[in-house]
Amino acid sequence: MEKDIGKITKNETTEVVIRIDDFGGNRGLTIREFVTSDRYTGFTKAGVRIKAADFPKFKQMINSISEKEMKEEVSAKENTNDEDSDEVSVEKPGQSEDLPDY
Repeated sequence: MEKDIGKITKNETTEVVIRIDDFGGNRGLTIREFVTSDRYTGFTKAGVRIKAADFPKFKQMINSISEKEMKEEVSAKENTNDEDSDEVSVEKPGQSEDLPDY
């Protein structure tokens, strides 16, 4: 059984598709890129599959994210006209705090 849940446009040729499917007889949630171009049309290898047994944990993690956390903000450093600095600080998961175990 395959059931498409929805899709999000990534760019002109790529969409992120979310679907429930059975792979190897195991049900799960698949989030993958789908490309439409002259050269290739279909799913790419880019994506992730969440086993049905792990879905409650995944849903809890997603639901723990607030809308406020997802709002894009421009940092004070980006607001300056300092053309000499191209440095961007990126925090990696677990870098400053331990991740909760769901």
